[in-house]
Amino acid sequence: MTSASARTALELTADLPVPDLEDFYRDLHRHPELSFEEHRTAARLAERLKAAGFETAEGVGGTGVVGLLRNGDGPTVLLRADMDALPVEERTGLPYASRTPGLMHACGHDLHVTWLAGAAKALADGRDAWSGTLLLVGQPAEEAGGGAAAMVADGLYDRVPRPDVLLGQHAVPGPAGLYAHVPGLIMSATTDVEIVVHGRGGHGSRPETTVDPVVTAAYIVTRLQTVVSREIKPRESAVLTVGRIEAGTAPNIIPATARISLNLRTQSEAARDRMIAAIRRIAEGECHAAGCPREPEVTLGGSFPVTVNDPETDHRIAAVHREVFGTDTVFDPGPAMASEDFSKLALGELPYSYWFVTSTPAATWEAAPGADLMEKFDAVPSNHSPHFAPDLSAVAPGVRTLVSGALAYLV
Repeated sequence: MTSASARTALELTADLPVPDLEDFYRDLHRHPELSFEEHRTAARLAERLKAAGFETAEGVGGTGVVGLLRNGDGPTVLLRADMDALPVEERTGLPYASRTPGLMHACGHDLHVTWLAGAAKALADGRDAWSGTLLLVGQPAEEAGGGAAAMVADGLYDRVPRPDVLLGQHAVPGPAGLYAHVPGLIMSATTDVEIVVHGRGGHGSRPETTVDPVVTAAYIVTRLQTVVSREIKPRESAVLTVGRIEAGTAPNIIPATARISLNLRTQSEAARDRMIAAIRRIAEGECHAAGCPREPEVTLGGSFPVTVNDPETDHRIAAVHREVFGTDTVFDPGPAMASEDFSKLALGELPYSYWFVTSTPAATWEAAPGADLMEKFDAVPSNHSPHFAPDLSAVAPGVRTLVSGALAYLV
């Protein structure tokens, strides 16, 4: 028997203005904006929220947008979409590709905003069928990791009621039409680390008078590859990536410094602390072995917390998604190594559910090499790829997931 929330969700999304939402998505995709610079995107979302009848505030936490719709007694449900794009040169070849050189919606946040706008209208138009308060959040700077915290620091919950539950979702690779739920840890923590190696510069023809930081940095990078394999327990998941190494200005100059930028992904604070301790030890040891005149500088940069779904909340949302989309469409892929700042909106105490919506075009998926889902998953363009291009067929289902999730509490 279908629940009242699932039936209501299907009724309220039966006649979604899909062509209009697709046009909205294309427009957002053409005009990507970086973290805390989402002025146009925020304005476009605010227009839609106001038109749907929401009390709307702009400029929250910089460029954040908040929509509030009070509709009688009941819980307060927060729906969130992130808005920022990435410094990626688009290679999709889409007719609505980015018009801004060097910037692209390579992570699907334009689709997230479209989903939120569609859910706002569907729920507002169908307000006779539910009771409670809707709180819609267009969040800036998820990619930079500071947007959610900035909105909270700017008095988000002084302006609007504190939610009883928070819901969010993300477009990911996979055959369009699947919904990934994990009732617990779904995404990892991330920490950026910067290492500066101090050598002694000089002429390339006289290396014996120098302490070459490039060679030392190369040894550090090589040794860092053993941190996960030799210092983290096999049953724990962790990733260490050297994303950048910079040194020098000319082929015949041995520079005075070299800089290494790392990104760590962990699923526990203990693993993170072990990795950071190992990084410091390796950097100091290699610099000492090379005779560097100064200790290396090891600095911790930006970080994201783990994302841990409240099991009861996630089971509730997954159940209504099974009713709306079919039992076989909802699955548990286990924790991902990706990271999010969504949980910062929960203040460390509010229950939330965060899930994934697959969005790879059917033709792309079918053409991908591989005998099973995971092999194909590894072969299709992923988030942050210059070729990442969610299918327009994901527009309506993504609206329906938010609407049905909200109605699981409001009906």
